[in-house]
Amino acid sequence: QFLFVVTFTTFLLCCVEYDVLFANRPLNHSHAGGAAPDRSKVTLPDAILPGPQCAQRIRASGWIIFLLVMAAVFWLYRLVKVLCSLLSYWEIRTFYIKALNIPSEGLCNYSWQEVQARLISLQRRQQMCVHKRELTELDIYHRILRFKNYTVAMVNKSLLPVRFRLPLLGPVVFLTQGLKYNLELLLFWGPGSLFQNKWSLRPQCKRAGARRELARRLARAMVLLGLANLLLCPCVLVWQLLYAFFSYAEVIKREPGSLGARRWSLYGRHYLRHFNELNHELQARLSRGYKPATKYMNSFTSPLLTVLAKNVGFFAGSILAVLIVLTVYDEDVLTVQHILTAITLLGLVVTLARSFIPDEHTVWCPEQLLQRVLAHVHYMPDHWQGNASRSETRGEMAQLFQYKAVFILEELLSPILTPLILIFALPARALDIVDFFRNFTVEVVGVGDICSFAQLDVRNHGNPQWLSAGQTEASVYQQAENGKTELSLMHFAITNPRWQPPPPSELFLSHLKEKVQQDAAAAPPAQRILAEGPLGTSLLS
Repeated sequence: QFLFVVTFTTFLLCCVEYDVLFANRPLNHSHAGGAAPDRSKVTLPDAILPGPQCAQRIRASGWIIFLLVMAAVFWLYRLVKVLCSLLSYWEIRTFYIKALNIPSEGLCNYSWQEVQARLISLQRRQQMCVHKRELTELDIYHRILRFKNYTVAMVNKSLLPVRFRLPLLGPVVFLTQGLKYNLELLLFWGPGSLFQNKWSLRPQCKRAGARRELARRLARAMVLLGLANLLLCPCVLVWQLLYAFFSYAEVIKREPGSLGARRWSLYGRHYLRHFNELNHELQARLSRGYKPATKYMNSFTSPLLTVLAKNVGFFAGSILAVLIVLTVYDEDVLTVQHILTAITLLGLVVTLARSFIPDEHTVWCPEQLLQRVLAHVHYMPDHWQGNASRSETRGEMAQLFQYKAVFILEELLSPILTPLILIFALPARALDIVDFFRNFTVEVVGVGDICSFAQLDVRNHGNPQWLSAGQTEASVYQQAENGKTELSLMHFAITNPRWQPPPPSELFLSHLKEKVQQDAAAAPPAQRILAEGPLGTSLLS
């Protein structure tokens, strides 16, 4: 895709004669037999310049040569990275076939739990991990999600990402793929990062006496990385614009309403992610919550916007109908300049206007809809309880579940805003980040340094609101927000039923099971709820 975008854009800039393509300049075709030249018909090859002339145009433009050189360097870097990944993937393939006895053609028939069970059994027989005899499910998750657990914990403790309060827009959370890449470069795998390799934190990061010096270094690295991003901003911005155009232009023309569809934001994926939750587990959970979340967000309508959309749709639709009727009556109408453009744009306007007009038969039940969302995403701030119908709740939900148009806009603005955040906003948090890694890193034999929240230890990181008295010793700084430790523990125990949790966590799970069984026994039968309850009556009707 990268090669195609670069090559095709260069071709469009330097190898097309647009005066001929737009018929601004007449083109003579000579015909054999002395026939008169046909000046009206222009073919596509007529508008494409010959190879030597195209190459001369490229050589004459210094900017295009500079961008092509930058693109070539980046492509070579990606090529080396892909080749290294292929070697790694080949090793993984060989390991699956020879060590786990899972053939390639049968891989799709195995669940992750079955693969994990074979890996644990193999450790008992061959002891691949020499530092410990037994490998647990939690050890495997820790190895795979080492860096991801740190990121989820920092988002949970509101250390990342940076929040802004903008006029008219209010509170804004900005996290894009570009900013995430830079943060991972600073913290995990870049030169001078806090981790010295893939499994171990630098020794000085664990010493309290070195915290200020480390914070100064990290802040300096943030500023330098921000300046590097600023220098590369033009190249990255051009690439983002081109890639967005080639990716979304045809989709917008075919389905203009797709920009009004929603998706889980990058910030939302980190905020809603459990500790020790693999990518496919997170994706499945958020996919189940997609439809309830869409219904909840669509339940908010603006009467003023609805009236405006109806009128705009009426005006644009009326003009469009007349143009279509004229075209059906006489197809020569299509030869009028810009008539096709007008029909296309009017069609887009009508489709967009319809997306803002709610279904008149929709019943507005925000509290029930938000509870359905919570059943799948599992996390909800306390102040959302009983306030599902408030615009503030919807605004905060929109940070987690954003419009696709907002996602595209954020990614386009990322090359401009990421350097500014790295230079001006993040250095102030360098000391807090260094303290976080020192205070919430533990070394596990056979695994290496991991985030202590990922141990799912309710005694050290539990929230008193979720636990009985005396079950946790965590201070406000040590406890995870919104019950993330407890919810992550429940999710991991359900996903891995053979896992043996530590005694405090096992006690919490046993109390939880007892409470669920008591509630289930005390609840009336489902048939009576449906028959007598107002919600049940409404559903049955």
